[in-house]
Amino acid sequence: MTYPQPLPALDPVALSALIEEQELSKEELMDMLRQMKEIRALEEKISSLLTKAVLKGASHLYAGSEATAVGAVAALRDNDFITSTHRGHGHAHAHGDKAAHSPDDKQMHYNRMMAEVLGKSGGYCKGKGGSMHIADVAHGNLGATGIVGGNLPVAVGAALAQKLQGTDRVVLCFFGDGASNEGTFHEALNMASLWDLPVVFVAENNQYGMSVPWAKVSKLPNIAARACAYGIPGEVVDGMDAVAVRAAVAKAAERARNGEGPTLIEAKTYRYFGHSHSDPRAYRTKDEEREWRDRDPIEVLRGGMLAVGQLQEAEYEQLDEFVDNKLDAAMAYAEASPVPDPSEVETDVYAPLKHTAADIAAEAELRAQVHLAEKKEPTTVPMKEISYAAALVEAAREEMNRDERVFIMGEDVGLYGGAYGATRGLFAEFGEWRVIDTPISEATIGGAAVGAAMVGMRPIAEIMYVDFTPLAMDQIANQGAKNRYMFGGKTSVPMVIRTEGGAGRAIAAHHSQSLEALWTHFPGIYVVMPSTPYDAKGLLKAAIRDDNPVMFIEHKMLYGQKGPVPEQDYMIPLGVADIKRAGKDITLVTYSRMVYRSLEAAEILAKEGIDVEVIDLRSLKPLDLETILASVKKTGRLVGVTEAYENTSFINEVMAQVNDHAFDYLDAPMVRVAALNVPVPRAEILEDIAIPNTARIVAACRKVVS
Repeated sequence: MTYPQPLPALDPVALSALIEEQELSKEELMDMLRQMKEIRALEEKISSLLTKAVLKGASHLYAGSEATAVGAVAALRDNDFITSTHRGHGHAHAHGDKAAHSPDDKQMHYNRMMAEVLGKSGGYCKGKGGSMHIADVAHGNLGATGIVGGNLPVAVGAALAQKLQGTDRVVLCFFGDGASNEGTFHEALNMASLWDLPVVFVAENNQYGMSVPWAKVSKLPNIAARACAYGIPGEVVDGMDAVAVRAAVAKAAERARNGEGPTLIEAKTYRYFGHSHSDPRAYRTKDEEREWRDRDPIEVLRGGMLAVGQLQEAEYEQLDEFVDNKLDAAMAYAEASPVPDPSEVETDVYAPLKHTAADIAAEAELRAQVHLAEKKEPTTVPMKEISYAAALVEAAREEMNRDERVFIMGEDVGLYGGAYGATRGLFAEFGEWRVIDTPISEATIGGAAVGAAMVGMRPIAEIMYVDFTPLAMDQIANQGAKNRYMFGGKTSVPMVIRTEGGAGRAIAAHHSQSLEALWTHFPGIYVVMPSTPYDAKGLLKAAIRDDNPVMFIEHKMLYGQKGPVPEQDYMIPLGVADIKRAGKDITLVTYSRMVYRSLEAAEILAKEGIDVEVIDLRSLKPLDLETILASVKKTGRLVGVTEAYENTSFINEVMAQVNDHAFDYLDAPMVRVAALNVPVPRAEILEDIAIPNTARIVAACRKVVS
């Protein structure tokens, strides 16, 4: 027999014992059989549509593994959660069918799945997700991801939320054998086991990651054997037997509900089709495929039910007819559903901003008082002088007291108080489950924030250095930032990723970068970079309350910077710039620490009769283009200053926008001042040369007026 070998033939006695042990009724068994046949019918129809080129794009078919999805979901309660994969039609159907309680609702669920696969507006995600991204977040399906292993950290976050919320709901996380070699697999299992989270990990080992067999990518024959490394149970189950899968998942789910933590279940199964439609399956033989089809999951359950008297042949024939009719109805619905309206292309990217015009006006008045306080002039608003770091702590404390859904997680954020003191004292005040110290696991910190946010929490996740955020880029950018759009605007991901960047401490290239342009590139996430204590506090509070992911980037050299902060409660609306210094000759646009260098330059130039207006963006996304353009129309000149690398820095985008919208108002070419295109050096003398300084800014301003 060829490798990989199928499992032994079904033992009717063993099946009968499992049915009796789980007290499964005939109705429950018929539901499982029906669901498997509906999944198979859907997949075979999709295959046909792909062959005829009626269906475009990638579809990764689930046929052959139906018992795993159906058996696992059958063990859940209606309000439990799942996370899924690019090969997730089976998971989505089993979960959605279970959540639908009337025949009409079950039919509509099937309809909407087919419509989404076909990219139609009547689909679950309005055609924006497609085959690999079906989600129904409102009913607990937190969505499928096209990134292998991408859903594991999300499941951990959703399970963490259940622990924090005190529910007994369980998260079922499906993933393939290929994902078990991803770093997110190990990070997620470790974090889930460490905190005894209510998550059941189901590895669907369909024998091939894409074309390479499991035996060539692991020394261990079983994925489940890896469970011992994390101190949790690991079990191998026959993934072609829905009743056996249900038994294993039911036991794991009960364990999770009782606070005993996660379980890793490996379902040995098979995929009948190739990895995708273009896969000729040259890496496996016809004999191997035939041997696995002899253990077809539908036939396994059908044969078992016949053997124990729970099914008659006539009933099975009626089921065939029922499924055929249901599929025909789903196709009719999908074909009748219109394609998305072109006007929908830019909708659903962001949740609406919460502030109003009145909020913007009120903050402008308050900001004017802060500027007076900065000049040591009298104010009508009581002020206190605190540091940038203390302002961040105040913001988090106030929001955690205001909203019990807000919590902090990250490396050393607890007793240590954060690497730069931005969470100091909060652990003692709120405890270990509101200020959570995590392992060094950037990807799963980011992904857990996504999952927790999707199920109702408002996490503040700290990544110690912005240089480390690329380790979490898939989770933050591909899951957190894109989920709202991919899922048709039917979910929100209200999370803040706090991090810090910038040079100045002579700690070299891996701890000194300004990587904000990486994050401004992705649709669906906002980017905030405050320069003063006032801005830091007000913007962090606004970011926490916002319903979008926010990358909140602080500067390591600003934590000790002191400045006036109003004693009253306040927020700063996202997307509103601040004119830190008014002027009429040059518009200087900058943000973060470079605000201070720019203000120094402006004072030097003022002595030469050159009046520089310094605009602090505060928010890079959303960008306050209106303030920039109004200033450029007044001054006719623009200098952009950033600590990021000159090559593709965000200031280049600002200049492009000015070119598009205010070119006719420019009296001189725009000039940028940025970091040299070299890794940030360790030696202080080289670091000082590599990043912008006051002299370089002064020179740039002189250039635009010469």
